[in-house]
Amino acid sequence: MFPAKDKLTICFAHAAYQMQARFALRKTGIENFQVWAYDDLVKRVGEADVVVVSGMWKNDLIPHAGKLKFIQSISSGMDQYSREQLGARGVRLASAAGVNARAVAEHAIALILAVFRRLPEARDNQHDKMWRGMIGDLGQREDELGGKTLLVVGMGRIGSHLALLAKAFGMKVIGIRRDPSQGENGADSIYGMGDLVKLVPQADIVALTCALTPETTGLMSKAAFAAMKPSSVFVNVARGKVADEAALIDTMKSNRIWAAAIDVTADEPLPQASPLWTMPNVFVTPHTAGETRAYEDNVLDILIENLDRLWRGEAALRNQVL
Repeated sequence: MFPAKDKLTICFAHAAYQMQARFALRKTGIENFQVWAYDDLVKRVGEADVVVVSGMWKNDLIPHAGKLKFIQSISSGMDQYSREQLGARGVRLASAAGVNARAVAEHAIALILAVFRRLPEARDNQHDKMWRGMIGDLGQREDELGGKTLLVVGMGRIGSHLALLAKAFGMKVIGIRRDPSQGENGADSIYGMGDLVKLVPQADIVALTCALTPETTGLMSKAAFAAMKPSSVFVNVARGKVADEAALIDTMKSNRIWAAAIDVTADEPLPQASPLWTMPNVFVTPHTAGETRAYEDNVLDILIENLDRLWRGEAALRNQVL
């Protein structure tokens, strides 16, 4: 039985997000508290009927969470949750899928523009007080997006919005999705995941926007990188493990493509020893694509909707996983 509103306690667990502060502005009257570190979550998770969490969650918490009835994930990624263990205890689970789709798509376009307009280099030159001269080599100049072909791998919420933005720049969009029969979602043409290596040579930009699943793990393989045009750009705003990171590093070391711009890596934080940090043809942002000033409020909208559904005894949740 899901606790009534006046009996409910929510735990917000995140190292940086201001979940409790934003929740307080809604004046719900629901008892709640926030923890900022995993050790504190271990100590207090037993007080919570609902936990709002993402990367801080570990399944070792489950035995300590005797009251837990519902987890609202702060992120769309769900690989940290054991569905089997949570399901066995009757704990409901929902993702925040779509909460940052616009933000991530905008970040992907920002990465593409940064690479094609050589903005990271310009920033480095500014720090060195160096005014770069004109470039005679056409292949080394800044470039325009109009007329370029973008291959979007994953035509869900993020991919479809990225396609819309790309069209505004006059780009052609080829889409790849798990089930092409679901439609183009803004792409000019749509194909299945198995067509990736065949389609990569047509693309000036290959952008990963898909979820991490067993099917997509390592999808951007050594063969896919090898098939890219020398002048092309690789962009990843999905999950680091969707790409074969060793193959990416080898590709960039060999200068087989023009550039890579990535917001995600296989291990996060990116290990200090990773060559990706210092490669001049690689632009890295620290998994901030979905992180905007509106993020907490967008997650709370989903949380409140799901709490209302649980109080009404509805079987279906928004973004339901369990």
